[in-house]
Amino acid sequence: QVQLVESGGGSVHPGGSLRLSCAASGFPFSRYVMSWFRRAPGRERVLVANVIPSNVTTYLLDSVKGRFTGFRNNDKDTLYLQMNDLRPEDTAVYYCSRDSTTWGQGTQVTVSS
Repeated sequence: QVQLVESGGGSVHPGGSLRLSCAASGFPFSRYVMSWFRRAPGRERVLVANVIPSNVTTYLLDSVKGRFTGFRNNDKDTLYLQMNDLRPEDTAVYYCSRDSTTWGQGTQVTVSS
């Protein structure tokens, strides 16, 4: 069955970096647009990045531009989110998604001093 498994979250200080991974299985990964979303405490889930099959990021949330990079490895069926210069407002549960219909379990990112 279709499965998405995120990893790489954790707790970091402001200015730190993390790389999230999303391992996909059960479908032809290289044919799908893949996305990262996040849900901050008490807020709705928002789209962070879209990465099309050719490994081009077609959307990036304004507040993360210049700091986050979405990319993928189709040979490994894995989606990534490189997050640099993290800020407290980036604290959220991060989810990967296929078509906004299939979701992983999420990985917690906490940025605090």
